[in-house]
Amino acid sequence: MINLVKTSSDNPDFEKLVRLLDEDLAIRDGEDHAFYAQFNKINKIKHVVVAYLQDKPVGCGAIKEYDPTTKEIKRMYVVPEHRKRGIATKVLAALEDWAKELGYAKCVLETGKMQPEAIGLYERSGYNLIPNYGQYAGVDNSLCFEKTVASNATINEV
Repeated sequence: MINLVKTSSDNPDFEKLVRLLDEDLAIRDGEDHAFYAQFNKINKIKHVVVAYLQDKPVGCGAIKEYDPTTKEIKRMYVVPEHRKRGIATKVLAALEDWAKELGYAKCVLETGKMQPEAIGLYERSGYNLIPNYGQYAGVDNSLCFEKTVASNATINEV
């Protein structure tokens, strides 16, 4: 059974999973990796979910504020031997729920065109393709998505 734990970026299991993610992305992104790496620092992220299977960390994700009504999904990863078991879907749903609990209306994210598994996950999870935002505007290898997680009527002032 998958156990999801809310934590922060100081969690050593999260740090270990992110190192594995960065190794994978260095291969997938090739020459573009240094550009993306500058936006994926994990220090001081307050909202992290780590997925455990029999006390072994197997997946993770995080959210950070993008703007006062929006959280950005960051650092989504599942170790290869545990993929296709719904772990990423559970982590993503937990992050969306957490964003909603914190009073945010939507989530945005960026992923690379060389990450078809991630693209499929986000599309299956109800994310819609949007124009590339912020630092990803004009970047050919990036795809950006968003999803409404709460109606505006339920959003608290942040």
